[in-house]
Amino acid sequence: MSAMGRVYDSYWYVLGEEVKQFEAAYAAFNQVRHAVGVANGLDALVLALRALEIGPGDEVIVPSNTYIATWLAVTQVGATPVPVEPDPATSNLDPVRIAAAITPRTRAIMPVHLYGQACRMTEIMAVATQHRLHVVEDNAQAQGAAFDGQLTGSFGAVSGTSFYPGKNLGALGDAGALTTNDAALAHKVRVLRNYGSQQKYYNEVVGYNSRLDELQAAVLGVKLAHLPEWTRQRQQVAAWYGQHLADLADLRLPAVAAGATHVYHLYVVHHPGRDALQQHLTAQGIGTLIHYPVPPHRQQAYADLRLPAGAFPIAEELAATALSLPMWPGMTEPHVAAVAAAIRSY
Repeated sequence: MSAMGRVYDSYWYVLGEEVKQFEAAYAAFNQVRHAVGVANGLDALVLALRALEIGPGDEVIVPSNTYIATWLAVTQVGATPVPVEPDPATSNLDPVRIAAAITPRTRAIMPVHLYGQACRMTEIMAVATQHRLHVVEDNAQAQGAAFDGQLTGSFGAVSGTSFYPGKNLGALGDAGALTTNDAALAHKVRVLRNYGSQQKYYNEVVGYNSRLDELQAAVLGVKLAHLPEWTRQRQQVAAWYGQHLADLADLRLPAVAAGATHVYHLYVVHHPGRDALQQHLTAQGIGTLIHYPVPPHRQQAYADLRLPAGAFPIAEELAATALSLPMWPGMTEPHVAAVAAAIRSY
């Protein structure tokens, strides 16, 4: 409340000191040189692609299973999303499958650290380097995760993240940011987010109105200090789930790749009778969600790509079997045990 009061009393509500302070703190948290606050996570990805001058005629490799925002960012700059299947064990983009999707029009790879687990970034970066491609990380679900000791959001040329209220680091509304070690890219994004302007009423490029609010920055600055402890608690809850749900036939628990860490934005299990299991848990008062029931290539929005059912069978199988169990910081082992008991009763 004191942070919110401080903003109110300052009479400065857009692109002020709170945003500057949060950007500095978030850059330090991610171990990068620059962070740029924007209005939401989708805008972060759009501005990342714009700053890299990716647009019409270009292709961007994206996961076949992800929240649709990843694909929408590519479409909004006029480029074409080219889906690649995930590793079925982790649900993350499979580095081994990327090379086959690269064409002369490919400009970038956009890995998504899905559900909170870091992608196999060492391999992805090697492919990108070999083919001279940009890497734009979608880090909306994995703030604080790492691969081989390096934090997500610090591998690629630029990364976009979301501070939607449900994220591990959530604002009180829509908010987002980009992270990068490239000063020139950071400068381009700062211009693009503010109507394409550095000096008021003088516009250098066709920009956007996509600015992180002072109020949201102040709230995020307070919450950022608690994020490591919240992450530890999420990882403890995941460990309890692993203990209480061990050895259940047909129930596949999250698998973590060698070298990766997982911050458990979501705790996603897979079961061939997912819908019936969800109904069973609902009847016992246990809320669950499905992330995500329809892969992007099967959405009406992407009907023009003419990708039929069966085109990406791994993504489709994951979408048909995924179930997100209750997960939040502060969840206790008795809570976990109760969920597990209900699952076992099914």
